[in-house]
Amino acid sequence: MGEGDKNPLASAKRAEVEAFAANLRKTPAQAADHAVQSSSPGRGRLVFALDATMSRQPTWDVAQQVQGQMFAAASACGGLDIQLVYFRGFDECRASAFMRDGAGLAKAMAKISVMSGATQIGRVLRHIRAEQAEGRVAAFVYVGDSMEEKADALGRLAGELGLLGVKGFLFHEGGDRQAAACFKDIARLTGGAYAVFDSAAPGRLANLLKAAAAYAAGGFTALRDRARQGDAEARQLLSQMR
Repeated sequence: MGEGDKNPLASAKRAEVEAFAANLRKTPAQAADHAVQSSSPGRGRLVFALDATMSRQPTWDVAQQVQGQMFAAASACGGLDIQLVYFRGFDECRASAFMRDGAGLAKAMAKISVMSGATQIGRVLRHIRAEQAEGRVAAFVYVGDSMEEKADALGRLAGELGLLGVKGFLFHEGGDRQAAACFKDIARLTGGAYAVFDSAAPGRLANLLKAAAAYAAGGFTALRDRARQGDAEARQLLSQMR
C-alpha cells in the first residue's frame, strides 16, 4: 500500500475525481443506434450544453422541440455529430456519446428532467477541453440563464478553448446582468458569439441553433451562406466572430 492510500483525504479526493470522470462517460439515454464514437470524415462535431437546473424548465421544453433542426441545418454542410452535455442538482454533470441524427438527441433529452441546483459551467468547459484533446470539436453551444461561479476562472477556461480553436456560442435566456457579462466574455475569448433569446419565442432559439450547427458543420463559409440568404441570426453571430 502506497503513502497516498494511507491518506484518507487523498483517497477521498481521488474517489471524487474518479466518480466525476465516470459520470461524464455515462450517456443520459440509451441511444446506441444513433451514437458514434468518432466523427466520420467530413462531419463536424458540436457539443450542445444545457443548464438543466429548475429555472430552465420552460427553455428545456423548447430546446427539446427545436434541437432536431440543428441536424437538418447541418446536413447540407457535410453533416454533424452532436454530443449532449447537461448539469443539474449540485453535483451532477453528464455527457452523452456523439450522435449523428435528431432522433438520438431527442431520445436522450426526453429522459432528462430539470432539478434544482447551482450552475456548473466550469465543469462543462473542462469537459469540452477534454473532448477536444480526444478529437476535433469545432464548436460548442451553451444555453443558460444564470451564472453562479467565478467569472475569472471561467474566462481562463474559455481562453484555453479559444487557443484550441473551439468556438463558443452562448445563448442566454433572460436578463441576468452577471450572466450576460460572463457569457459575452466566454464568447469573445473563444472567438464565438453571444445572443439573447426569449423562451416565449421558440423560433428565435431554433434559428440560433441552426446557425451554430451550420458553422460547426461547414465553418465560416456555411454561416456566411445562411447570412446571405437572409438569416438574421446567422448575420448576428457572424458579426461577432473572429
